[in-house]
Amino acid sequence: MAADLSQIVKAYDVRGVVPDQWDEALAELFGAAFVRVTDAEAIVIGHDMRPSSPGLAAAFARGATRLGADVTLIGLCSTDQLYFASGQLGLPGAMFTASHNPARYNGIKMCRAGAAPVGQDTGLADIRAMVERWTEQGEPEAAATGGTVTERDTLEDYAAHLRSLVDLTAIRPLKVVVDAGNGMGGHTVPTVLDGLPLDVVPMYFELDGTFPNHEANPLDPKNIVDLQERVRAEGADLGLAFDGDADRCFVVDENGGPVSPSAITALVAARELAKHGGSGTVIHNLITSWSVPEVVREHGGTPVRTRVGHSFIKEEMAKSGAIFGGEHSAHYYFKDFWNADTGMLAALHVLAALGGQDGPLSALVSSYDRYASSGEINSTVDDQAARLAAVKAAFGDREGVTLDELDGLTVTAADWWFNVRASNTEPLLRLNVEARDEAAMAKVRDEALALIRG
Repeated sequence: MAADLSQIVKAYDVRGVVPDQWDEALAELFGAAFVRVTDAEAIVIGHDMRPSSPGLAAAFARGATRLGADVTLIGLCSTDQLYFASGQLGLPGAMFTASHNPARYNGIKMCRAGAAPVGQDTGLADIRAMVERWTEQGEPEAAATGGTVTERDTLEDYAAHLRSLVDLTAIRPLKVVVDAGNGMGGHTVPTVLDGLPLDVVPMYFELDGTFPNHEANPLDPKNIVDLQERVRAEGADLGLAFDGDADRCFVVDENGGPVSPSAITALVAARELAKHGGSGTVIHNLITSWSVPEVVREHGGTPVRTRVGHSFIKEEMAKSGAIFGGEHSAHYYFKDFWNADTGMLAALHVLAALGGQDGPLSALVSSYDRYASSGEINSTVDDQAARLAAVKAAFGDREGVTLDELDGLTVTAADWWFNVRASNTEPLLRLNVEARDEAAMAKVRDEALALIRG
């Protein structure tokens, strides 16, 4: 009987509980299918610090070499370091990580050569179908000549590339607290920031895939409490928090106040536009603040709005030749980084912007943080479609209100907007609200939530 992979093959990656939902035997088949679908003669593989990651990565490599592909193993790395290797070496890549998920989970993020995404519509569905067929009918026939396996350390080259994109050598000295959450930031941050005019205070740099201190998900407020307290205690200029695979970076200011990813998107967009002569396209998803397209236009750029999700952002980046893209989830994408997302490069931009002037971070980002926001509010519902229909009916006929369904339902008025989206994996609706002031935001939020929760 074929394996049912519907629970672990997601929209953009593979992710599930090990060994309950998948194991090394399946990882080996995924490696073979990845080579077959990408038609790769060689691939690159990296992994995070989870206990199951080395074994799964090795199994994937066995599947790839069985079909004749040569494998370069780069070992412990962040996800954006794997994207770097894919871009620099011109090879399809596979990263073994479950990002911020609990320790019992693991997954695979896959890309084509040059870090081009592999999602449901760009190969992942084909990989799933192939693996399911092989579990029923038997493994694929091995190539006449198996592939080779070599090891390569890319950390220094990755750090050098990032530092070539943002010059930090002339900034004023800064004190920065970095919370790696026992994830891969503890591996990459010391090398990337080494020798710069920074006093780095490390937190939870020990690589530990059981996450003994807190979840490595900085978007959840409870996971940045330690960082906020340490920033204040140290009198630091700012704090940085990375997720488990260190492809996302969250920022807190000198008071320990969280800086919204939309404000960081706007700040980095302004810098990238200046770097590209005051023109260029900047991608933002539909959950980011009104501030983002406003700042982009003010700095000579063209904002382009997309659906939520890295495959949509990367596809639009490639299609439009965009110089930068940002999401509300603290994913930041750069043309100079093969259109891939890298929280570390965004962090360097924040450090450069702060260190290039004399004021505190709270003052610097205030011009990029212009509206009152609810943050993402999740509601468990029995019937997602019915609840969305109720919201649409309630707001659809109001004067001055527009609706669009690019991704879920976005309702926009002169002084506020909100978006309601269904989760792909859980019986949830996700609500984001923004308005010109706190009172208006709260009013719209409460009305929308009443409709969503029935």
